[in-house]
Amino acid sequence: MTACIVGYAHTPFGKLDAETVESLVVRVANAALADAGIEAKDVDEIVLGHCNGGFTPQNFTAALVLQADPAFRFKPATRVENACATGSAAVHQGIKAIAARSARIALVVGVEQMSKTPPAEVGKVLLSASYLPEDGGTAGGFVGVFGKIADLYFQAHGDQSDALARIAAKNHKNGVANPYAQMRKDLGYEFCRTESDKNPRVAGPLKRTDCSLVSDGAAAIVLADVETALKLGRPAVAFRAAAHAQDFLPMSKREILKFEGCTEAWQRALAAAGLKLDDLSFVETHDCFTIAELIEYEAMGLAKPGEGARVIEEGVTEKNGRLPVNPSGGLKSKGHPIGATGVSMHAITAMQLLGKAGDMQVKNAQLGGIFNMGGVAVANYVSILERLR
Repeated sequence: MTACIVGYAHTPFGKLDAETVESLVVRVANAALADAGIEAKDVDEIVLGHCNGGFTPQNFTAALVLQADPAFRFKPATRVENACATGSAAVHQGIKAIAARSARIALVVGVEQMSKTPPAEVGKVLLSASYLPEDGGTAGGFVGVFGKIADLYFQAHGDQSDALARIAAKNHKNGVANPYAQMRKDLGYEFCRTESDKNPRVAGPLKRTDCSLVSDGAAAIVLADVETALKLGRPAVAFRAAAHAQDFLPMSKREILKFEGCTEAWQRALAAAGLKLDDLSFVETHDCFTIAELIEYEAMGLAKPGEGARVIEEGVTEKNGRLPVNPSGGLKSKGHPIGATGVSMHAITAMQLLGKAGDMQVKNAQLGGIFNMGGVAVANYVSILERLR
C-alpha cells in the first residue's frame, strides 16, 4: 500500500453535551494536523465519515471540516457513509486518493453525535442499517436484530452465555486503560453473566452488557504517501493492506451465522499483505454486540464455525493472549459514535504500533489488524497496519 498515517487525534467518547458535530470536527481536524506537524494548506483532500441518518439536523457536513481553518477553502471535501463502517469507508477513500496520486496528503475525519437524540429515535435510525422490508418491524430495533442472531447461534451451537459474558468482561477490563473510552469500569465476569436490575435482558439472550453504547465523539487521521511521510521525518504507520467486501443487505440471502463478508475481507487483506492471522500482534474488531465479536472470531479464522467460545475461554484474545482482540476496550467499552468508530480504530492502532498507547499498550506490537463492519456483516472493511521502517 502507498498510504501512511502521519498524524492522528481523538476526542473522548461519551455524552458530550457541550459539543456539536461542527465543534467535534474542528477540534480533531486541528489536533490531527498539529500531531502531523503540517498546516491546513498542505492538505490536498478531505474525507469526512459521518453517518447521521437523522441524529442531527445538519445533514450536509463535508464542508464543516473547512471551519477548522480558512486555508481549507476550495480543497476537495467529500462526506462518505456506509452504516457503522462509515469511519473505515472514509479512511479507505483517503487511501485511494493517495494511491491514485490525486493527493499527497489527505485528512480523514470521523464524527457522530447520537446522545441528543431520544432513545426511541436512536433505535429507529440504527434499524435503518438493516433491510427494512424484512427487519423493519423487529422489536427492539437493531439490538433486536442481533438478539435474533444470538438466538439462532444458541440454537445451532448451544447456550453461549458464558462466552458472551467473558467477551464483555474482557472488553470492559481493557477499556479501563483507554483514556478516550466512554465507560472506564471493570464490570467483571459475574456482573456481565448475571441478569439483574442493573444488567437487564434487552433482546433474545443479549443483556445490557452485551450491547455497545450510544455515543458522541470524533477522531481524525492524516494520511500521506510514503515519500511525503519520510520527508516529514516523523514516526509513521503504513498500510500493509486494505480490503473492502460488501455483501447482500437482506439476511435472507446469506448464511447469517457465518459473516461471510467478514471472512472475505480478512482473506483478501491477509493475502495482499502476505501474512497469516497469527502474524498479527493484535486486532481491533467490531463488537457492536458481544455476539458479533464471537462470530467474528470464527469469520476471521481464529476458530472453526461454532467454536468461537473456545477462543475466549482459553484466553487467546485477552490482552496478554496469543492474539489480543480489542485492547482498546472495543465499541463495548470505548463507545460507538458511528461515523467516528472506524477512524478511531485506525488512530488507536497507529498509537499501538508507535508505542504511544499508554496503559493500553500491547507488548511488542508490530502488526495491527482492524475489522469494522456496517449492518450485519454487510459493509466489511479490514486494514492491516505496520510501523513505517
